[in-house]
Amino acid sequence: MPIYEYRCPSCGFQKEHLQKMSDEPLSVCPSCGTTGYAKQLSAAGFQLKGSGWYATDFKGGAKSAAPAAESTPSPATGGCGGGCACH
Repeated sequence: MPIYEYRCPSCGFQKEHLQKMSDEPLSVCPSCGTTGYAKQLSAAGFQLKGSGWYATDFKGGAKSAAPAAESTPSPATGGCGGGCACH
């Protein structure tokens, strides 16, 4: 269930509420009892942690380019210089 942040324009009371997406939005302030209690636009409440696909593939951004291939072919690498995808 998502967590929604609400704020009252009358008294300034602010609180997070755990609600189903299908629930009606709250409209009465639990602090002062006036109507106008409304959802606020806020950041998502989750953080990706650990060593899964996100941390290893995307978190660091673009990786630096691979080192340039050798200029002279090497017999051990089949003459391609080792810079191709076949090795």
